[in-house]
Amino acid sequence: MGGVWGIVVAGGSGSRFGELKQFLLLDGRPVAARAVASCRSVCDAVVLVVPAGATGGDHGADVVVSGGATRADSVRAGLAAVDRSAEIVVVHDAARPLASPSLFSSVLDALRDDEDAAGAICAVALSDTVKRVELDGRGTRVAETLDRSSLVAVQTPQAFRAGPLRRAHENAPEATDDAALVESLGLKVRVVPGDPDNLKLTTPADLARAERLVVS
Repeated sequence: MGGVWGIVVAGGSGSRFGELKQFLLLDGRPVAARAVASCRSVCDAVVLVVPAGATGGDHGADVVVSGGATRADSVRAGLAAVDRSAEIVVVHDAARPLASPSLFSSVLDALRDDEDAAGAICAVALSDTVKRVELDGRGTRVAETLDRSSLVAVQTPQAFRAGPLRRAHENAPEATDDAALVESLGLKVRVVPGDPDNLKLTTPADLARAERLVVS
């Protein structure tokens, strides 16, 4: 079975949130189920990565596997369950349950439209002034103010050609997103506009905001 496979990463321990946010209800549906459903809109099959020992159903995924100690470890666990004939792999964080099917289509189309690209991601422009800081003997000070016109805040979903993604994960490297690992191979990653409402659930306040967005 080739085509497009999805990996929904829901393997976090919930340490910052205070509980396993990926299984909480958002307007009556589990967060993980919402993420899987959006991923399925463009994928032939979806792998859900959950914390080791977690129970509670497949949330609509075709395969459920246990994750690892880090996000990259969890992606690798999901990637191991992806059919070897898959041509494209879409990686998405369950902590972004409001990602729309159109956003998934955008990254997939961008990848398909550029045969030289190994991946495609979505991102939003920065509205705040961004400074690089450093420590000195009295605390933290500004090192420089960055030009935000060339900076973006990256989201998921992210789509990759399966071969480069597998190579990028060889030898178990670590990174906060898969695009960074693909970039480290010197490969091209396309960027498409993200969605400001595609928020990441990090604190209970984020879940409350997501609830308001869903019911509005």
